[in-house]
Amino acid sequence: MKIGSFSIGDLARATATKVETVRYYERTGLLPSPPRTGGNYRAYGPDHLARLSFIRRARDLGFPIEQVRALLDLADQRDRPCEAVDVIAREHLAEVDRKLADLAALRRELDSMIGQCRQGTVAECRIIEALAPA
Repeated sequence: MKIGSFSIGDLARATATKVETVRYYERTGLLPSPPRTGGNYRAYGPDHLARLSFIRRARDLGFPIEQVRALLDLADQRDRPCEAVDVIAREHLAEVDRKLADLAALRRELDSMIGQCRQGTVAECRIIEALAPA
């Protein structure tokens, strides 16, 4: 392998990504297929590393694959206004806020159920009663 190229394992380690995930990103077109060595091994370059790092960071922030794809497309058009990027980020933030509200409601319900516990027998357990079908 030439200097400045990475094997799939090296690329995976450098980005804390599983090898199978790297292959998945290639199959789905998020990561371009690299050239092959004479021994038919993938030879990733610095551009692959940068792109995979971008994908990983976006996924770590919870962006779904299709939004990551859209962000990558926009990132490849450096002279465009960033309004479209802002729209995607705002949509994702709204989804995060919705999930937080759902989790807060879930927490309140669980806290209420636990608060009704009288430390008696399972037959008298308010939590079991709340979970049982009506």
